[in-house]
Amino acid sequence: MLTDLLGFPPQVLFGQLLLGLINGAFYAVLSLGLAVIFGLLNIVNFAHGALYMLGAFATLGLTQYLGIGYWGALIFAPLIVGAIGVGLERVLLRRLSGIDHLYGLLLTFGLALVIEGTFVKLFGASGIPYPTPEALQGGVNLGFMFLPFYRGWVVVASLAVCVATWYLFERTKIGAYLRAGTENPRLLQAFGVNVPLLTTLAYGYGVALAAFAGVLAAPITQVNPLMGSNLIIVVFAVVVIGGMGSIMGAVVTGLSMGIIEGLTKVFWPEASSTVIFVVMAIVLVLRPAGLFGKPA
Repeated sequence: MLTDLLGFPPQVLFGQLLLGLINGAFYAVLSLGLAVIFGLLNIVNFAHGALYMLGAFATLGLTQYLGIGYWGALIFAPLIVGAIGVGLERVLLRRLSGIDHLYGLLLTFGLALVIEGTFVKLFGASGIPYPTPEALQGGVNLGFMFLPFYRGWVVVASLAVCVATWYLFERTKIGAYLRAGTENPRLLQAFGVNVPLLTTLAYGYGVALAAFAGVLAAPITQVNPLMGSNLIIVVFAVVVIGGMGSIMGAVVTGLSMGIIEGLTKVFWPEASSTVIFVVMAIVLVLRPAGLFGKPA
């Protein structure tokens, strides 16, 4: 009955919805990191895709060379890449504080090219497989579709991190300090708050979110040096739709765009690779600040 109504089996629809939800989970986590960095540091971080790739390679390296499995990598890989982000902010990005956003974009774009080029030279452009953790192998038949355990875990873990991040920045004293530091850093420093340290840690946290997404992606997509560059343009479009610097916008829009992309693959496959950019163009015309952004 449903097949006659849709013109194709319902398993196809639900399968693409699941795929869209998984893609949306990655979009949400990655765009969340970008929103945190732009909202608190006013930096357009074009190196985000390369740092996402570093998270996947850190997972691979921890397993191959230190014997640390997937669950350990889920903690240590974001910490390692976050520490690299802290170093980048202190050594390079801090020097661009207070000047035009374009300089930060150009610097991070250059960093992305250097990181990706180095890894292509070391590991080649072909992908390296990473095994699915034993506890999450297999799946369950829901009747209308087959749900792999690992893909379900990706959605749950991504949502948990997104909610925790929203709570941290919107409902805690640290989040209040960070927001105040972007609006009036001198006044906040007068109250004894170390604003430069908060800024550095905020950048490190945003970078760690990208690495966390890289760890989640490792068993799904083969680990390769260009995996971030293939994704970063779409993620930037998601951030623009949600509103630059909006944490809630990044999460809601990331998940929504993933689902819309999945549905488009069912009903109009040819448009699936461009539908997010079409939505971005419409949003920019109707609401330039984004769906959740505050008008300047």
